[in-house]
Amino acid sequence: MKARKYPGLFVVLEGIEGSGKSTLALGLETTLIQRGFRVTLTREPGGTETAERLRSVILESEPAPLAELLAYEAARADHVALKIFPALRDGQIVICDRFTASTVAYQGHARKLSLKTIDTLNRIATDGLSPDVTLWLDLPVKAGLARAKDPNRFERESVQFHERVRKGFLAEFTKNSKSGRWKKLAVEKKNEEEVLKAAFNALKEKLVKVKP
Repeated sequence: MKARKYPGLFVVLEGIEGSGKSTLALGLETTLIQRGFRVTLTREPGGTETAERLRSVILESEPAPLAELLAYEAARADHVALKIFPALRDGQIVICDRFTASTVAYQGHARKLSLKTIDTLNRIATDGLSPDVTLWLDLPVKAGLARAKDPNRFERESVQFHERVRKGFLAEFTKNSKSGRWKKLAVEKKNEEEVLKAAFNALKEKLVKVKP
């Protein structure tokens, strides 16, 4: 993990399709701005012109699994260098919809590519950057797919595929939870307001380190 050498706060939202990450990201952005914080809201793949073009390629075509992985990492390298790091160095709170854990879950556990290779590529693409806090929005696969509002080729994958994705997130949570950097939010029986409140409460102790 890269040593923390920036005054900002890096927050990542992770979860399966339909878990409500995008809605929560917008809610957190509004809540934090209202409290005087400066916020950069972004997503993966995406966030820069190059990364958004790669996002279109990834979601609108069907590359081979390894090509898919490398496209994600290329988009991430541009995103981290040109958007995430500059905002963190500027003292902003960066809220990112998906980051490296999604690659581990989707391309590693679900696509069954080498986790060791993915870990190496993630470290290269991020220059060693890790989130200060990851909020994992967890719910059963069938509930998530029923909620999904942004149809793409990943949502058309089998239920078994998405079960492997969820297990991948569980594995990442289990590995990282003791560090205090991962927070699990069980969202199946919560409305948007309740999820936002739980997420904000999970961030409170981290916010004291950031100057509004």
